[in-house]
Amino acid sequence: MQLDRLANLQNISRLKRILRQLSGYRLGQLEAYAPRPIGLPSDLDTEPYTSPLKFSLVTPVRDQINFVGQTIESVIRQRFSPLEYIVMDGGSTDGTAELVAQYDEHLSHFESQKDEGQADAINKGFARASGDILGWLNADDLLLPGALEYVARFFASHPDVDVVYGDRIIIDAEGNEIGRWILPSHSDWVLSWVDYIPQETLFWRRSLWERVGPYVDTSFNFAMDWELLVRFREFGARFRHLPRYIGAFRAHSDQKTTAQISLGRTEMNRIRARCLGYAPSTAALRLAVAPYLLRHVAREWQWRLSQVFPAKNDLSL
Repeated sequence: MQLDRLANLQNISRLKRILRQLSGYRLGQLEAYAPRPIGLPSDLDTEPYTSPLKFSLVTPVRDQINFVGQTIESVIRQRFSPLEYIVMDGGSTDGTAELVAQYDEHLSHFESQKDEGQADAINKGFARASGDILGWLNADDLLLPGALEYVARFFASHPDVDVVYGDRIIIDAEGNEIGRWILPSHSDWVLSWVDYIPQETLFWRRSLWERVGPYVDTSFNFAMDWELLVRFREFGARFRHLPRYIGAFRAHSDQKTTAQISLGRTEMNRIRARCLGYAPSTAALRLAVAPYLLRHVAREWQWRLSQVFPAKNDLSL
């Protein structure tokens, strides 16, 4: 009986995956299809770019020797200036600090000493930052080619926008593509229910950072980026989703997203209670975000069609 029940559960799970593939629904999934090379255009502009706005980027790291080199390389390959790149190592013991030190000429600041966790490392990094535009990139994620230039040009031409983010590619431990999140236009309302904003694609103005309180909340170990976004919204920030793949999120067995999912649920419900006054049931949550997900599915199919009938000068990657 137990074997039959297990087989039925496996069949249901397989059916759900098939239905998601057919529907185009991918948000929240960390593995949508079998690994394949990242699909990026071969003719991306790699010319150096000088921005009218200075960027400050912080990478917190601890024991990520397998990935941090690729993360740093993805920043260096941006060929972007002025860029202040700060790496804060929390006292790694696996050789991470020694590897990062090899990139010293490309870093504005690097230090390796024990900290109180990811949020603490991010705060210490931003305390040294002087840029007009801020963001952080975790030590297992990547910036995609041309991302900083694209973001800088948008900020420069849209002085009324405070926060931007884009679409994400999901990669595995070997760097193969296993999924994509294609988001619809921004919704302040849905931010009370769920955080679909890809953190590795997120950038904001220093003026907003100083207005809301220049810190990442260290009482959060998992959802500190969502808490920051909610605080941005509380202070009247103007958000904009950019229709371009800006970052790659790496899904692997040792990452915080996988290892601390139980803690993550607790912290997410803490944010929902703050925004809504209560922690909603799963059914209420699904109903609330359904219109947003329908817009996501529409844009997913728009992207799929664009791969069949590509438009000239398409910047969506």
